[in-house]
Amino acid sequence: MPNFCAAPNCTRKSTQSDLAFFRFPRDPQRCKLWVENCRRADLEDKTSDQLNKHYRLCAKHFEPSMICKTSPYRTVLKDTAIPTIFDLTSHLNNPHSRHRKRIKELTEEEIRKIKERRLEDAVEQPQIRNENVTGEDEEEMRKNNEDIPLLTAEEKELRDYLKSLFEIIIVTGKQNIPLNFHVENEEKSECFTPSNFQALLEYRINAGDEVLRKRFETTAVNAEYCPFTQQAQMLEVCEGCVREELLHEARDGRFFSIVTGDLVQFPEGLYLPIFLRFVDSNSCLREEFIEFLPFEEDEEVLTGKLVNLIIEKWGLDMECCRGQAHVASGVFVRKIKSIAAKLMEKYPMAIYTPCSTCALNVYLANSLPLSRVQVVMSTLKKVDSFFSRSPSLQTELEHAISIFYQGNNEKANDLKEACRLKWTERHDIFDLAVDLLESILLCMDSIHDNEDCRWSDQLANDAYIISEALSDFEFVVTLVVLKNALSFTRAFGKNLQGMTLDVYFAANSLTAVLHSLNEVLDNIEVYHEFWFEEAVNLAAAMEISVKVPRLYFRKQRAEVTVDIQPEGYFKEHLTIPVVGHVMQELKEVFSENHLKALKCLSLVPAVMRQLKFNTSEENNADMYRNDLPNPDTLPAELHCWRIKWKHRGKEISLPSTIQETLQLSEVKFFPNVHAFLKVLCTLPVLRLESPKCETARKRMNAYLADTPINQRSKSLALLNINYDIKYDLDVMVDTYNKLYPERETELEVTDS
Repeated sequence: MPNFCAAPNCTRKSTQSDLAFFRFPRDPQRCKLWVENCRRADLEDKTSDQLNKHYRLCAKHFEPSMICKTSPYRTVLKDTAIPTIFDLTSHLNNPHSRHRKRIKELTEEEIRKIKERRLEDAVEQPQIRNENVTGEDEEEMRKNNEDIPLLTAEEKELRDYLKSLFEIIIVTGKQNIPLNFHVENEEKSECFTPSNFQALLEYRINAGDEVLRKRFETTAVNAEYCPFTQQAQMLEVCEGCVREELLHEARDGRFFSIVTGDLVQFPEGLYLPIFLRFVDSNSCLREEFIEFLPFEEDEEVLTGKLVNLIIEKWGLDMECCRGQAHVASGVFVRKIKSIAAKLMEKYPMAIYTPCSTCALNVYLANSLPLSRVQVVMSTLKKVDSFFSRSPSLQTELEHAISIFYQGNNEKANDLKEACRLKWTERHDIFDLAVDLLESILLCMDSIHDNEDCRWSDQLANDAYIISEALSDFEFVVTLVVLKNALSFTRAFGKNLQGMTLDVYFAANSLTAVLHSLNEVLDNIEVYHEFWFEEAVNLAAAMEISVKVPRLYFRKQRAEVTVDIQPEGYFKEHLTIPVVGHVMQELKEVFSENHLKALKCLSLVPAVMRQLKFNTSEENNADMYRNDLPNPDTLPAELHCWRIKWKHRGKEISLPSTIQETLQLSEVKFFPNVHAFLKVLCTLPVLRLESPKCETARKRMNAYLADTPINQRSKSLALLNINYDIKYDLDVMVDTYNKLYPERETELEVTDS
């Protein structure tokens, strides 16, 4: 996207000029001077952060002495540079022109003040320079100001060539095109089809890219235009530049949280996707994908690698990490939980919470260290994936639902609607699974039989595998126990992902949830009897025999002397462990600090009104005292904050979310409250208000769904997921030449 010059009567843009473009400074005082000299009235009400992010001035508006060339192709401003060269009259020659950048008319008093300030600056600057600048600094400034020779024709051609290569790599990443899908081995390949990268190079040459044409016009016909090693190096540079653009905003926001996803399979092995949640300079909450971490070593080594990655490679301070959430499943759950515990031990303020993008009941089931529960979860995933392959499969399932609910059209329609909307991600997933179980089994049996040859052999085989899993009594009873045990946390989890007011009351209702589960555990004989009876009835309807798992008898072959009844077996090995582990997990992820943080949501004005402004956040605020700019004035500031909203009329709607509150202009008059809200906002348990915040996760899931494992690339995945991030080709070329100077020499030799 081109940069446009913000100066009046200046129409230059970066794509049509070799001039450098400079951001407005972040320093409020300097930025004010820039705006004042520009004479743009429409810029006066914007903050320095807004101007820095969205507005530029080209080099034509600065004195040459203010501009330094650090290299033949990099231009920067001095720290004290102020724009002084502007055309403020040429628009007067054409009164009928539509002048987009309106010039502010100054009064005589304003002109007099500007002249006085410029005169003062002219007197003070030499004095400051003489007092503060050492001999070494003067020598450095002299060197920077020397005229550096322009690039030679060969050097410019080489840079343009590298830019073309980087553009191709960026396109392959954004469009999810594997670089070398046709060629798996650089040394030896029997495939005569060119790689995707080479095909795109040839396409650009044929489309008129003269730089590439000159580079390759003397190359042998069968030669590879760009070696695999160089492609990998350039891809690494692209990845680093995109990541740095994301991390720039995160560093400015200071506080952040770590969110990881389920493990991802790449050709090189398993990797842990890492997201960063932070509030940017515009007080907007963001959750961005940053990197894939190799998931190979033990917990201790992985924790160390994660911390080093964040501190050394990303340049973030782990002492500013305020939350962590991990979405995991299967056999790796224990490892992930161990990593979370080690992070909490080293950084107590990195509060361990559930993830807002995962329903609490799904999270709790995935965290249970019971193999039969993991079988249920993986089978439900397979079912969802199976029916999402084609509309005809979805139609077949809806037909089966109609058969089983002939006398209850309302129930049938509700289930059909749920099946179209990712029912395996809902809070009531296990209730829906029990209601759908007979319909799904009927549908799977029908597809497996394939009497009318409508389905492919692969579909029929997959349906048979799922059918075998569903028709096992151990699966049925586990599903029923999960449904009943997690019914006590269903409303709690739904509120936790609701509006801010719902989250606040959910935090205060955890004690009641734990009390209910404890009552179940105390009366487990009665509860299990009802749950087991429900499972037996469901199994009977599906013609599934009730029995103890075969594997149990194999393990206890020599020790079994009495007849083991299914009801007693599943009570000891399923119901009691499930209820116990759910209680334990709730206590771990809703620690004392976590609950204190959630109770601070009473800072949100709408929550204050609901509580009749009778709140006291001071006690809960102690944990974040070191994060506040003026902690000693917090009690008085909180009192003023409550009074401010208390006197608003009842008919006036108050901000109901943290993000909405942060966007208020007056919140900056309450610096402690402002800092408090920014820290709370990063907690992974709080839902992402804007759909834009979930873009990174959705794009990652789409990339994984659309890309076979053997074609996946970690670097291309990052480019694809962060497709909207701006990039600078000059920066990429500079970085590449700095990291691989020997490659530049090779290219020059090859060219000569």
